[in-house]
Amino acid sequence: MAESAEIKGQLKKFIVDTAFVPAEKVQDETLIFVEGIFDSMGFLSLINFIEENFKIKAQDSELLEGNFESVNAITRFILSKLN
Repeated sequence: MAESAEIKGQLKKFIVDTAFVPAEKVQDETLIFVEGIFDSMGFLSLINFIEENFKIKAQDSELLEGNFESVNAITRFILSKLN
């Protein structure tokens, strides 16, 4: 089972690599859409990354801003799906 810190590390690396932003710009509570790090295409990439890497499926009803607004929020979402 993936640990919270491990998930956060994977998410941060994916966001930095995908959005071409400095690593220090992506903190646990950074609002990745509000800050303009990701847009709708980035969101689709993020969902694909989560589904492929964590072997979970996000339902349409779960595609809410609150579940994906920050690294912490995404980590909570992934952990809830894994449990």
